[in-house]
Amino acid sequence: MPTVIRTALPADAPVLAALHARARATYYPEGPPDAGVDGTAMWRGAIERRDGHVLCAVRDGRVVGLASFRTPDGDAADTVQLFQFHVEPAHWRAGVGAALHAACVEQWRADGIREAGLDVHRENRRAQAFYVRHGWRPAERADGAGTHLRMRLAVSDAAGE
Repeated sequence: MPTVIRTALPADAPVLAALHARARATYYPEGPPDAGVDGTAMWRGAIERRDGHVLCAVRDGRVVGLASFRTPDGDAADTVQLFQFHVEPAHWRAGVGAALHAACVEQWRADGIREAGLDVHRENRRAQAFYVRHGWRPAERADGAGTHLRMRLAVSDAAGE
């Protein structure tokens, strides 16, 4: 079953919010720290940002993965931050994440991006292993609390395309 990657539309926001919540629940068993946030509004805002990208992975007409990235304010123009990357838990290890990651890297290369960064929850070993398989390497700690691990990717060295 092929995975189609497309740009997210504002109408996708409720679906992305629900997928995001299901995926995060797997590594926040007691509930995510931002449980009171309006996920639909958050995703609509991400989709509508002129300086950002939100991609969807679709199988059988259903959104099963998402990725959100942009160059943070004040960062070099040839860098990007992967803010969100989630796959529907029922579709893990089925090629959705690899296809979505490859689409991100393709977009970054087209945009002249040299380096990508992300912060992954320290307890999310599954996600960390995925990123390492695709060429990401641990970098400095991302926050003072130590809850997240910062990872970096030299886009020219990205694996899995």
